[in-house]
Amino acid sequence: MANQPKSNGTKVPNPSTGGNARAKALSAEERSEIARQGAQKRWGTTIERATHTGEIKIGDRVISCAVLADGTRLINQETFLTALNRAPKAKGGTGGTTSTSPPFLAAKNLQAYASDDLRSRWDAVRYRVPSGGIAYGYNAEILPEVCEIYLSANEDGVILQSQKASAKAAEIIMRGLARVGITALVDEATGFQEVRARDELQRILEEFVQAELRPWIKRFPDEFFKQIYRLNGWEYRPGQSQRTPYVGKLVNKYIYDKLAPGVRDELQRLNPKNKNGNRSHKHHQHLTEGTGLTSLDRQISTVTTLMRISESKEQFEDLFDKAYPPAQPKLPLVLDME
Repeated sequence: MANQPKSNGTKVPNPSTGGNARAKALSAEERSEIARQGAQKRWGTTIERATHTGEIKIGDRVISCAVLADGTRLINQETFLTALNRAPKAKGGTGGTTSTSPPFLAAKNLQAYASDDLRSRWDAVRYRVPSGGIAYGYNAEILPEVCEIYLSANEDGVILQSQKASAKAAEIIMRGLARVGITALVDEATGFQEVRARDELQRILEEFVQAELRPWIKRFPDEFFKQIYRLNGWEYRPGQSQRTPYVGKLVNKYIYDKLAPGVRDELQRLNPKNKNGNRSHKHHQHLTEGTGLTSLDRQISTVTTLMRISESKEQFEDLFDKAYPPAQPKLPLVLDME
């Protein structure tokens, strides 16, 4: 062909051929390192660890969730999509840690409703489940906000025909979440609420109880015992140190049981009964100088006052129950879909 430039005899290298040649020249270790660096560049280096996993059932929808080692609650990306009547696999490059927006809010008509706060929290998180697999998830707290976006778009008449099923699903989810927070649901499904409760209990015990034994100092005034004896119709002798074991049960009921959850159990562990059925020390010798003893003194003073103004044991018990109502039994969690 006349219009083609003349060759000067130099062979032009084929780029793909050169790349193959370079790859062949690399060792297996070098090729593996290049692949690893490529994966890191694409996906990032951080893979969070999930300590708890579970499922939430809302109507006929099952949402997989997880709790990370730092306490972050996540909803699995695939079930986040299916809960909204979307295909489980993200389309068009959305989803994953490289996406600028989550697949369930990728449409422009929906993004118009997204607040800056939501945008700051909608990044996907790559995490490893306890079984070893890797998944993507989103902060569980954004689920109600995402549902609100679908509902708002539907109310404003800007919802697309392809999004109407998702708007209906969002309505169902919001009904299910009407009385229960998503964080509580995730904790319930994964079992993390037990860890949370243990952590909270540990914090309380650290404030109230100490392992070291403090020197004995009289903490219960004579007036406290005088009023107990009066209300029970017993003879009170000032200065007496030997008391019926039933008095100890009343002290536990009116005082130690009301300090804070778990405090009495911890005191009994630190100060167990001996073979004769007696304790070597007083419980209050294991209470902390600040929170523990301050709460004890306040409780003793309050109960003593209630006893003094009561004309009978029955009246005192009634006043005590009003001041310290018994804990209500925990009801089962029911998500009403109607």
